[in-house]
Amino acid sequence: MSEPHPICALCERPVPPDAPQSWHHLVPKLRGGKGGPTVLVHQICHNEIHASASEAELARLWNTPETLRTHPRLAKFIAWIRKRPADFHSKTPGGRRSWKKR
Repeated sequence: MSEPHPICALCERPVPPDAPQSWHHLVPKLRGGKGGPTVLVHQICHNEIHASASEAELARLWNTPETLRTHPRLAKFIAWIRKRPADFHSKTPGGRRSWKKR
């Protein structure tokens, strides 16, 4: 019997070995997270994380899988991606967030 696939820390779907995947630093490397904790995520989920928040925001506000799942844009994305197969991948919908100062 084969071992179960690891689970994506964002969408909580299985991550098959052939699915595009990567390790997400919970605190971005440039914000002090080098050598810090990482979590396995689908590549599409990783792209969406970085399209949804700046590195400063990720370090300060969205630095756990639980808080990431409560981010408004990511919550919508998770609801959408959970309806897709575990190996689904496409370009990040909606594009990158604008980083203009407010």
